[in-house]
Amino acid sequence: MITEVKSFVPQKQGCLYLVPTPIGNLDDMSMRAIQTLKEVDLIAAEDTRNTQKLLNHFAIHTKQISFHEHNTQQRLPELLQKLQAGYNLAQVSDAGMPSISDPGQELVAACVQKQIPVVPLPGPNAALTALIASGLVPQPFYFYGFLPRKSKLRQKALQQLSQLTETFILYESPFRVKKTVALLSEYLGSTRQIVLARELTKVHEAFLRGTLAQVQEYFANNEPRGEYVLIVAGASDSVTISQPADVQLLELVKQQVAQGLKPNAAIKTIAQKYQLSRQYVYNLYHGLEDK
Repeated sequence: MITEVKSFVPQKQGCLYLVPTPIGNLDDMSMRAIQTLKEVDLIAAEDTRNTQKLLNHFAIHTKQISFHEHNTQQRLPELLQKLQAGYNLAQVSDAGMPSISDPGQELVAACVQKQIPVVPLPGPNAALTALIASGLVPQPFYFYGFLPRKSKLRQKALQQLSQLTETFILYESPFRVKKTVALLSEYLGSTRQIVLARELTKVHEAFLRGTLAQVQEYFANNEPRGEYVLIVAGASDSVTISQPADVQLLELVKQQVAQGLKPNAAIKTIAQKYQLSRQYVYNLYHGLEDK
């Protein structure tokens, strides 16, 4: 049997408030968020030093406790115990919404399991902020976040993203954004439209709009600066992907194998990328094309 957990009914146990924080401009902090942080008994922060600067700015004197990806399992029992004892907690990340490419999901899930009320506050979010100003189709959209660091997982993610017809959203650091744009061009084609938003809500906020090829050319002469949100146009059914010659297809499969993929996985990757029959690429790779 399921039970509805109401957020604003007096409870014997405490409540977890999910409080968004500014992604750059402190003026984006809502009055409700400030009041909530003042009234709760404890703030669970991703980085207490970073959050302390925010608290000082708004004259908030609530105590903090660290809660991040490296101490999640250690902290969970302690925080749940406080909530069950009647303490009200607020959870914040360094910037934006808790749980969105930030810590938070584990504590929310634990509270839901224990039927502890969870109250989300609306507020700043880099993905949606970039999306509405991108000029690309805003809905439906798919939010992915950061691509995996491991090569095989990253390749799998890019293969899946290349098939989406929806606009999709990635996050990236200035240190990896050039490589990520190059990979997107490889898997999606250099003519795919993309918008890069950097330093959102800050003094140096800027948007770079164009094809993946144009963005690569831009980065050849300009070093990336700041954190980036990448808004990528979805695949269009009307777009035809130019098919390489057989010798080029064979070389592309061999390159994938050299990078660590098994032959069948490499064949599938190239077939999907160029909208070809898997059997056609399989026969080509194994010298069976005449049959």
